[in-house]
This record gives sequence, C-alpha cells and structure tokens, in this order.
Amino acid sequence: MKRTTLSLIAGATALAADTGFASLSAPDGAAAPRAAAPTRLPVERAGLACPVPSTSEVAETLYTSYTPLSGGGTAPAKGGASGADKPAATAQLRPAASTSTSGGTAKGGKKAKPPKAPATVTAPGKPVTAEANGPAAPALAGAASGALAPGWTVQQTTVVPAGGARGLLGLSCGAPDTDFWFPAASTAKERQDYVHLTNPDDTAAVADIELYGPEGVLKSQFTEGIPVPARSTVPVLLSTLTGEAAQQSVTVHVTTRSGRVGAAIASADEKLGSDWIAPSADPASTAVLPGIPADATSVRLVAFVPGEDDADLKIQLVTQSGTIVPASARSLHVKSGMTAAVDLPDLTRGEVGSLMLSPSDPKKAAPVVAALRVVRGKGDDTEVAFVPATGAVSARATVADNRAKGTTLALTAVGAAAQVKVTASAGSGGGTPVTKTVTVKEGTTTAVPDLVPEGLKGSYALTVEPVSGGKVYAARTLAVPLDGTPMFTVQTFVDDRGTVEVPSARQDLGVLD
Repeated sequence: MKRTTLSLIAGATALAADTGFASLSAPDGAAAPRAAAPTRLPVERAGLACPVPSTSEVAETLYTSYTPLSGGGTAPAKGGASGADKPAATAQLRPAASTSTSGGTAKGGKKAKPPKAPATVTAPGKPVTAEANGPAAPALAGAASGALAPGWTVQQTTVVPAGGARGLLGLSCGAPDTDFWFPAASTAKERQDYVHLTNPDDTAAVADIELYGPEGVLKSQFTEGIPVPARSTVPVLLSTLTGEAAQQSVTVHVTTRSGRVGAAIASADEKLGSDWIAPSADPASTAVLPGIPADATSVRLVAFVPGEDDADLKIQLVTQSGTIVPASARSLHVKSGMTAAVDLPDLTRGEVGSLMLSPSDPKKAAPVVAALRVVRGKGDDTEVAFVPATGAVSARATVADNRAKGTTLALTAVGAAAQVKVTASAGSGGGTPVTKTVTVKEGTTTAVPDLVPEGLKGSYALTVEPVSGGKVYAARTLAVPLDGTPMFTVQTFVDDRGTVEVPSARQDLGVLD
C-alpha cells in the first residue's frame, strides 16, 4: 500500500509555509548555490478512519486515542501548538454517516442515537478512551493537528461475547489511502468477510475491489466503480462479489479511481471466532509477520504475488532462541496473480515467534504480500486473529489500548542485532509512564510481557523507537479470556511517519535586496 498519504503531503505543505520554504533562482551571472539536504520536521496534520466496529447487539467497543510525546520522553506534556500565531492543537474523531442498512435501530423500532465523538486527545503523552456499545456505533473519521498530529494513533477494540461474530476484534485505525492489499480473506461458506470502505473527505470517492483465489482472478461485474459518498462508510460482503465457487483463502486488492478511503476487513468465522484483517505492507521480496502467540494451535500462511513473475519463498520461523525452518513447511511456491496458502501446525511450540519469508534464490526475487490466520484454543473454545506482513519501525510506532494483564509485545530482528526504546505511556485513568531499552539479538524474537506503567489505571499505549543496530519488526498481542474462550487480537506496529522531509531553501531570502 502506498503509505505516503495525502495527509502527510498536506502536512509537508503546511510545514513549508510555516518554515519559509522557498526555491529562488540565483541572480544573473552568479552560480546557483547548492541545495541543502532536506530537513525532517514534525507533520502538522494527520488523518485516520475507523470502520463500523460491529453490528452485534451485544458488542462493547473501546476507543483509545493517543499521541506520543515528541522525542519519546516520559515527561508530562504541555500540549498545544507552539507560537502565538498557531491555532490550538486538536485530535478528534467524528461519526461518518453509514450507508449500511444493518444496525442503527433499537428495539421497539426507535432509531438508536449514535455516541458522541469519542476519544478527543487534548495533550500528548496520555491516552483518552471512550465507549460505544451495540450496533449503532458508527464509522469514525477525523484528524489531528499541531503538536497532536505526529504519531497520532487510535485503537478500536470490540468484545462480542456471543453470536456469529463472537470474538475480540482489534484494529489500529488506518490512514486514508488509495491502494490496499489483504491476503487471508475468504469467501468460504463459514466466513462472513466484509471489506469496509470509509471516506473521511468532503468529496465522494470511487473504489475498485479485485479478488484473487488459488486459480487467479475471481470474476465479477460488481467490483468496479463502487461509490463511497463523502464522509460515509460502505461495507461490502466479499462473497456477494463473485459467482465463482467459495474459496477458503482469497487476496483482496482495494484501489480508488478517485478520492481516498480507509479500508479494513471484518472477518467472522462461525466456528473459529472473529477479528479484523488489517492491510499488508507494500509488496516486497521479503516479508516479516511478527508476534505469533506462543500457544497458537493453528497457523495458516497466505501469500500473493502481484507482479508478472512467480515467487519461490523460503519459510523461516524467528524464535526467542534463533531462526529455524519449520518442519511443517520449508518453502512455498506462489504463482503470479494467484493466492497460495499453507497450514503450519505446531508452529510455535510454546514460544512467541515471527515468520519471515524470503526468496529461495536471491537472484529471482519477486514482490509478495502476505498474512497469517492464527487460531488459539481447541474445540468449541477457539478464537482467531490475523497478522499481516509489516514494515520495520524506522523512526517510531505506537499501538494503543494495552491492559495490565494480557499484553505481550514481540520484537523481531532479522538482519542484525538491535536496540529499541519501548515506552509504556501513562494510563488513561492515571499512572506514571515507564521506558525500557530492549536488546534484540540477530535472528531472534524477544517477548516483553511485563512493561506496565507504575500505578496504572485504565489502558495505556506502547511506543517503540529504534536506538541502534538493524531493523526491528514489532507486534502486540492483547488477550482477554472470556468464559473459557482465549479471545485475543494482534496488532502490528506500523511506523507512524510523525515527521516529513521538507526541502531546504536553495538560497537564503536574506541575501536579496
């Protein structure tokens, strides 16, 4: 997916104006001065979109909104934008009108009232939470500005204790974009997979949805030119988009012809449970899928090659003690334009781990997208979550809504040993932030299950920042057991792009007469 969003472009434009960015020609006969290297400055505006959390009558949703402190410190934030000429910083989500016909009506025929705009952040460094229960909770869209924009993140966590959508559904609300890949979706009879398209802007967007099964494109006349009205959301059931036979593993490609959307897939399996499928990282020849729980009872790898060349992939498990080749599958051949899947039973064997895919022959590398379907529990007491391939944390990344019990951070270094700084923020209801430097050995995954703010009340955010060494990939598992069911969800850490490169002026304005 193209991660350089329009929000960041807008931020760069605003920064250029604020910092006096200009490009001027040298006077006649004078040599043009050499352009200075671009400067990285904090973004001044960031946007996010959260889909409709659930249509279940018994759903309970918690939103957690958070902006990390600039510089990654633990000192209390002063908040607000600096400079008398700048408006006060804001970070707020507002309901988006839904075009769905499901939900929204309370018992007795009365229209349910949507909740107020939740989780409005007023200062960096402290999470803010809000609840929205039942089927009337709408999709949300919003923006952060000023000091609250760099690294702004929102976590949407929903508990559905019963029914066909039973499970713990977690999602880090995403930035609007124009291109998304979702491996590990399905049109199988036991699955109800909805792709949610949320338009945060004041103008309409038009989206296309392509489905790819094991034999290639799943033909349909309903996937092109899907209108998404301004400030609204459109849920689309994948199985209704094609008349071809049901497929257990499908790759979904969402693009926009005009405008931009936030996109995520809500997956409900009548036997296994439910969760959100977040977008995979951009196609690349190497993929890392971090944070497989130690007690996973079933893991399915799904991969897709969007290019013209087939991919032969080496499968490796990065464990706490080193990198190994799983006995259940050593490699995977993925044909161009087709979805490939392989089951990996008994994969983790009691250790938190991460999966790494790389070309079997480095000279024949082909870009892929990938995701895992992970199951915990057995029999009737099972729960499912999805882990997409993710990029390394290059500057900083945050996942909000962590709890005192049931939170495990997984850090994976695949190229070289690395050190990262991990900060557990203050709690939403109180507590003192804590920072810890963690060393991750080359080719290993390190589990951090016990980093909790002192005197924690409520939920907290975890922020990861590289310190030295190689690339680090990260994921957070949140486990909330309920009546014997090991409910859980996994969110990967996506670099927050809290800064943007601003070209320096070619010539100092002060030299002009």
